[in-house]
Amino acid sequence: MAILLNHVNYIYGAGTAMETAALKDITLQIPDGQFIGLIGHTGSGKSTLVQHLNGLIKPTSGEIYFNGRDIYEDDFDRKELRSKVGLVFQYPEHQLFEVDVFSDVCFGPKNLGLSRKEAELRAYTALKQVGIADEYFYQSPFDLSGGQKRRVAIAGVLAMKPDMLVLDEPTAGLDPKGRDEILDQIAKLREETGMTIVLVSHSMEDVAKYVERIIVMNKGSILYDDEPRAVFAHYKELEEVGLAAPQVTYIMNRLREKGYDVDVDAITVKEAAASILNAVK
Repeated sequence: MAILLNHVNYIYGAGTAMETAALKDITLQIPDGQFIGLIGHTGSGKSTLVQHLNGLIKPTSGEIYFNGRDIYEDDFDRKELRSKVGLVFQYPEHQLFEVDVFSDVCFGPKNLGLSRKEAELRAYTALKQVGIADEYFYQSPFDLSGGQKRRVAIAGVLAMKPDMLVLDEPTAGLDPKGRDEILDQIAKLREETGMTIVLVSHSMEDVAKYVERIIVMNKGSILYDDEPRAVFAHYKELEEVGLAAPQVTYIMNRLREKGYDVDVDAITVKEAAASILNAVK
């Protein structure tokens, strides 16, 4: 098991008039190799939760274990943890700062103490993994499009060769084409490397065809934690907390209400199409 959160609570502004419970008694296991979607509306606690995974935020109470060790033990190396659990923030410009793309992606490996040659090799490999063409290597990262900035930010984390990649709203603000490109690239990366991926989003539509497990957050607590089909079966309850199931779920349930014998558990367009064709034969 890679990461375990045990009864984790986090309170912003503890002891003040602004005290707010952001996480409430979170117990959660994230095993090696899973592709997880972390879903919730704005303010549900998603971003606060993922910043606990590599020790950026310390819980108010509760424990966090990485490979069986409490990350807040005195002799635990949290710098190494942050190289193993890579976090890509929602706004990539928060992570980009060098004069050009290649230098930016080299920064992390160099900070690990690697040689210039090894750092550059890792940077090149990571940029290729996220689909950045050579012609962009020596441009300022701030001259890139939103989608390209996201890719470079992801490459900067990948160059450190993490065991887990955590992406906080990686498609926020992108058009549908850019969103699909980023998600397809993430899915391809996971298929090639087998690394653990936690994809944070407020959109069920974005994660429906990619993840194998969905964790739904609401008001700082875990509402559902199950495979996608089981979570989407609660589409009415999801609506009550400001979320929506994929459009396929609504279409299939409406067809079932109209008397068609279709699979209401279908979660992709391909599955839905096959079920509908079978029902009308």
